[in-house]
Amino acid sequence: MKIVKFGGTSVGSPERMANVAEIITSDQEEKIVVLSAVSGTTNKLVSICDSLYAQNIAEGKEKVKSLYDSYLPFVETLLKKEEYIQKGKIVIENQFAAIHNCVDTSFTVREERIILAQGELISTQLFQLYLEENGITSTLIPALDFMRTNRDEEPDLAQIEKLLSTILHEKSGEKIFITQGYICKNINGEIDNLKRGGSDYTASLIGAAIDATEVQIWTDIDGMHNNDPRIVDRTEPISELTFDEAAELAYFGAKILHPYTIRPVRDKGIMVRLKNTMDPKADGTAISNKTIDKEIKAIAAKDNITAVKVKSGRMLLAYGFLSRLFGVFDKHKTSIDMVTTSEVAVSLTIDDDSKLDLIKTDLESFGFVEVDTQQTIICIVGQFVAEKKGIIKKVFDALEDISIRMVSYGGSKNNISILINMEDKEKALKVLNKELFGL
Repeated sequence: MKIVKFGGTSVGSPERMANVAEIITSDQEEKIVVLSAVSGTTNKLVSICDSLYAQNIAEGKEKVKSLYDSYLPFVETLLKKEEYIQKGKIVIENQFAAIHNCVDTSFTVREERIILAQGELISTQLFQLYLEENGITSTLIPALDFMRTNRDEEPDLAQIEKLLSTILHEKSGEKIFITQGYICKNINGEIDNLKRGGSDYTASLIGAAIDATEVQIWTDIDGMHNNDPRIVDRTEPISELTFDEAAELAYFGAKILHPYTIRPVRDKGIMVRLKNTMDPKADGTAISNKTIDKEIKAIAAKDNITAVKVKSGRMLLAYGFLSRLFGVFDKHKTSIDMVTTSEVAVSLTIDDDSKLDLIKTDLESFGFVEVDTQQTIICIVGQFVAEKKGIIKKVFDALEDISIRMVSYGGSKNNISILINMEDKEKALKVLNKELFGL
């Protein structure tokens, strides 16, 4: 059995949903189809929640009505027979009733999670109706029946495997299953989610839970590209990546893949394939333990990075200094991306500055603290083994006219990370594309 996940743009219109139906029925292999919310829906649901948190109930209700109104023509275009159109409208009525129930009560994170779940609940039910109307046999298995997180708000893979196995056994003989990405239940049995981009994560968790033959992530681009096609005119899709290479690119800004996707399937060696719903015949990108031997494969960029420098004369030969310093970030649950050290200073980067003031206050006990915001990490991924010389020179030659704040090289054989000012990102990506790929 394989897992096929379709993102919001892939189900963003009735025509796109019809394309998805063609893709999933193009072969006879058993499959679980994971759907995101219709594109734009989650952002609108977040906006509704923002209004409700601000206690602007009238504004929140107006946003709910606007979203509701946008779904009526969607249903009437997707479904053709009056019987199914009415079923589709009932789906909309039921899910928006859940939203209204949250609007008309005291608003907490519990209500927020219920509202945010409605996008996937709508898209999967409408898609299931489309399949049914067109004579395609499929079964809807609610993610809320098997996706679970633990006390640490991390996916509980053992519980997911147990619950999903039972469901699939009860429905033995079915070929196509439809389920929701992103949403789950937490340790308290409440509706929760895997955070933004979590539909990819759902697909890989399901793949790991059932030992899938393959996990396919379908988007609107033909695989992982060697640079950001939104910024650089000439880019190329990458045919093969290792799990480590893909994880580096996803973490450092390649938007096609959620960073957490790789973790559940890597240990089991389950291939992840990135495919394009607009061009289903394109090869896409295969992510596995196998790779082509190419020293530089791709470039990605991660924006809104904050650089923190701590300078202290007490560092020199001070046992446990770094442990205590990193303990500050652990205390405030803030992860670190890059680290460089000297005898008197430590520089590091974070991508979450929500607790920066508290972190800075704690770090000032170590010495002078300097903070630079609006930074970008440029990540260059490939096979950087010791025998291959001159790679870092190529990178620095390409960036000779760009101010470099930090460099991380040698911590991984797959990654060179460079910190620059965010305003220089576009120029950096373009010159690297020319110098490293000749494009």
